[in-house]
Amino acid sequence: MADVNLLPAYLINGEDQLKRETVLKRMRSRLEKLGDLDFNCDTFDGKEASGSDIVAACNTMPFGIEKRLVVLHSADAMKKADSEALVDYLKSPADFTVLMLVASKLAKNTRLYKAAAAVGPKAVIDCAPRKAYEMPAQVRAMAPSHGIALTDAAAKLLVELVGEDTVHLDAELKKIALAHTSAQPVGPDEVAALVTRTSQAKPWDFSGAFSRRDVAECVNVRKKLGDTSAYALIGFCVGSLREMLTYHALAARGQIAASVLARQLKMPDWKAKKVVASAKLWSPEELRRALSSARDCERAMKSGADAEGAFFDWAISTCSKQ
Repeated sequence: MADVNLLPAYLINGEDQLKRETVLKRMRSRLEKLGDLDFNCDTFDGKEASGSDIVAACNTMPFGIEKRLVVLHSADAMKKADSEALVDYLKSPADFTVLMLVASKLAKNTRLYKAAAAVGPKAVIDCAPRKAYEMPAQVRAMAPSHGIALTDAAAKLLVELVGEDTVHLDAELKKIALAHTSAQPVGPDEVAALVTRTSQAKPWDFSGAFSRRDVAECVNVRKKLGDTSAYALIGFCVGSLREMLTYHALAARGQIAASVLARQLKMPDWKAKKVVASAKLWSPEELRRALSSARDCERAMKSGADAEGAFFDWAISTCSKQ
């Protein structure tokens, strides 16, 4: 008996690869309950496949089963003409096929996204990655599938070491589970012993800590920056100083809303809110002195001084609260 709750097409869209894979596995498992999928499943890559071939596969009658499965990976990488063939197909899709469009960054304003969304209210499956601060909780939720539990501290350390890629995190959880013999939750010491750091911090992680005047976090992030140059870091820090000084200039005119800063600097509202919060930790005079000293620091870095040492001394002394 056919699964009447299935739509003829779905869009799995977002950068969380593990979630995308999980959704596909669940769909395949759901369809396998209806019959043999071996002769009733076609897989395409949007970077290479033609729209006409995909549509032809969707319009092929299933053999010995009531539904067939067609999977298109990298749907966001299709050429326009091929994408348009799918847009036309989705206006009246075959009811004996389930088409799974898989994409990491298909914009909502594209015709393909709109066509997929129009198939039904649950046709678009959001696989956007969690925010960084949400990742430890997600890791703890993933752990039981491997037969283990993690403490909060262990989950935070695992994310710090591996990064936010859920496929890599899942692989490390599997490795930890094989080595874990206790009935107690996995702690940070065990994670530290079993997991090798593969994640590097980003330059904006440093400039963010610098803007918040968090000296300890600056030191911590610097250890994780790998081969990021001091010249790149001072550029990010100077950019943050200018953004905060712009906020103070607007605030002096009574324009204190983050939305005003966002429009002025052409940045997202969420970023503007962070700039405002950091700017309130500095006075305009401190920011101007910081910009002036940054100029002197960069001159020293380019004149033969130890660039790394000169930058780090400047950054720590500048963001330290006097």
